[in-house]
Amino acid sequence: MTRCHWADSSELMSAYHDKEWGRPEHDDRHLFEMLLLEGAQAGLSWSTVLNKRENYRQALDGFDFEKVAKYKPAKLAELLENPGIIRNRLKVAATVKNAQAFLSVREEFGTFDAYLWGFVGGVPIVNRPSESDPPAVRTELSDQIAKDLKRRGFTFVGSTIVYAYLQAVGVVNDHMSTCAVFEVARTAAARA
Repeated sequence: MTRCHWADSSELMSAYHDKEWGRPEHDDRHLFEMLLLEGAQAGLSWSTVLNKRENYRQALDGFDFEKVAKYKPAKLAELLENPGIIRNRLKVAATVKNAQAFLSVREEFGTFDAYLWGFVGGVPIVNRPSESDPPAVRTELSDQIAKDLKRRGFTFVGSTIVYAYLQAVGVVNDHMSTCAVFEVARTAAARA
């Protein structure tokens, strides 16, 4: 099977690529999960984060944003001692801050899904890059969303992180033109 070049580094990466990446996501809990994981990736490889994903799921109450928003200093101290997650003090603190900001967005828009997908009118951006195209790391859209997220109190949401997030949750489909999953993700985008 021909995949995007980055997806063949491990079975876990291949499964993530084949079943999740670039597929339109509308479930707020999953949108929250991916936002936290993309922020945790800052300065690291995606494979590092993906390998710790299940540990994060256990440590963060299944990415229940309402519970995470109420974490107290004792819980943050516990997370900083957890070897199964990335124990960066700023990233751990960001989980609570981002959960609180996430809840504020939900209060204003009804769902985080409505907020996020409102930037593209509910229609995924479908690119079709070739192997020779340099990979995009940010766009005007990611700049705009990053700026708005920061204004709303989110952290670890720079434009590059936000662009990776948009790809992860299918707001942007950047599967390569030669990738076997491109058509599957494009069809999923058409149904979104």
